[in-house]
Amino acid sequence: MRKTYLFLVTMLLACVSYKSYAQIPRIPEASSTQTIIQDFGLGKVTVTYSRPNVKDRKIFGGIIPYGEVWRTGANAATTITFTEKIMIDGHSVPAGTYSLFSIPQRGEWTIILNKTAKQWGAYSYKQADDLLRFTVKPIRVSEKRETFTMAFANTTTKATDLYLVWDHTAAAIHMETDDDAKIMANIDNLMKGDRKPYYFNAIQWYYENNKDVDKALGWVAEAEKEDPKGPWFKLWKSRLLLKKGDKPGAIAAAEEGIELSKASNDDEYLRLNLEALNHAKSY
Repeated sequence: MRKTYLFLVTMLLACVSYKSYAQIPRIPEASSTQTIIQDFGLGKVTVTYSRPNVKDRKIFGGIIPYGEVWRTGANAATTITFTEKIMIDGHSVPAGTYSLFSIPQRGEWTIILNKTAKQWGAYSYKQADDLLRFTVKPIRVSEKRETFTMAFANTTTKATDLYLVWDHTAAAIHMETDDDAKIMANIDNLMKGDRKPYYFNAIQWYYENNKDVDKALGWVAEAEKEDPKGPWFKLWKSRLLLKKGDKPGAIAAAEEGIELSKASNDDEYLRLNLEALNHAKSY
């Protein structure tokens, strides 16, 4: 009986504690926090930063002095996490979490990756802990960006740009990844088993990265047997044949894809196969 009583009291206190915590009043930060995540190669890049506003102030060369280390945001230092090794400015950056600092200048910014990820502002920043420093050229943008914004753009399987934009200034950090060896090994392993779920991605990777065209066409032939009414493999067949220099074959494959798209009311692949047909004819 006593054990039951103690259990009930403990649960009641836990509920009261949780309820009290949930009802604690809060005040929003003047600079809101944002986390952005970008798939990149076989991994991901995650950036967490706070977003100050212009508020009619002079930003660069004003509240952000030229030539001084900036936390690249507000509040806690901006952090950037890589789940896989990448390349920045020709330098290899191991997987991990880093703080992202910068030193804005009128015609050039220094970008800094620092190994101490958790720190407030730049007050305890130590250059001795830098992993990497490199420079980028800022550009002037006509449209004013009131809130400091970081965003990924120009993203492919091999490269991406992280843009830092505030007021009328933008700077870009270019990143590259070279996962080709891993991806090729993954494809080889996946294609040893049930190939059906992996045909499309494997064919696409071979096409876009100039791999063995004949091998990819072999996969197309196998995929067509399993999915004879699918217009998507006709599209890749057309593209691969054109890359191989077989213009008549590319045209014929695209025409087949058009008919299959019409039969299945697939507007997207109708458009794509029409584009492939026109490209093959003008080749």
